[in-house]
Amino acid sequence: MSSWIDLHALWRIVLVGVIAGAGLPAVFAIGLRALAIGTTEGQGEAKLGSNPVGVAAAGVCFAVVLAGIAWGVYMIVDGT
Repeated sequence: MSSWIDLHALWRIVLVGVIAGAGLPAVFAIGLRALAIGTTEGQGEAKLGSNPVGVAAAGVCFAVVLAGIAWGVYMIVDGT
């Protein structure tokens, strides 16, 4: 352990960076994929969002992403 590097703080920074940097876009992509459940590519028979389970799952995913964005904005404005 070095007095120059706070490993606990560094670990927290890396964890938040991985969650916000890769986790939120991944959750957003899962939400888009859930929204497309039931559509057939190229045939145009089903409309986007025609499956209620997919729409509900997409809504949860998008709510998680919006909550993460709101938390980030709050942390910036609060100054902590």
